Amino acid sequence: MQITIDKKSGIFLIIIVALLAVIMGMGMARNGDHGSSGMHEMMDSHEKEASLQLSGADVMFLQMMIPHHQQAIDISQLALSKSKDPELLGLATSIRDGQSAEIVQMKSWLNAANADLDMGHSMGDTMGGMLTDAELAELKAATGRSFDLLWLKGMTNHHAGALHMTTMIEDASNAEIKLFGENIVITQTAQNKQMSLMITRLKN
Repeated sequence: MQITIDKKSGIFLIIIVALLAVIMGMGMARNGDHGSSGMHEMMDSHEKEASLQLSGADVMFLQMMIPHHQQAIDISQLALSKSKDPELLGLATSIRDGQSAEIVQMKSWLNAANADLDMGHSMGDTMGGMLTDAELAELKAATGRSFDLLWLKGMTNHHAGALHMTTMIEDASNAEIKLFGENIVITQTAQNKQMSLMITRLKN
């Protein structure tokens, strides 16, 4: 059987076919956009994955050392406002500036590893050498040579705590973290020797 289509119906049919083609094309483009978007989301998700691999010990060390360093900075700032001893002022400035830079570095490593910047709870009791609230109050109340001696003894103990903490990363698989710990040992050991001599000088 032969089907005949008049001119008007033929034009109408052509229009319908053209519209269907446009609609299908838009659908494919939309799917393509979704596919592209999905691909970008997958790539973004992949990029959000840790770009730095750290062990649990590495992460814990960094999370603990940040507040430990922060207290050293706070104590150093206190010395800069209270002490008159030139050598102590120079040491306090060095500690403040050096450990401030180290905090920036430690935070960048934790961010790169997608790790929290802190452990979510106080670690004051487990971080050796940190001054207690009572010790901080005593330091703030002290003046003159008494302040200088108290500050030096407190910072010496604070450094000793940090040196002990570096044992956590002695065997770190990440070379940068391992070197970071080694540099802390070198710097703070030298500063403790300097502070020991300063204590002797101030006592005489």
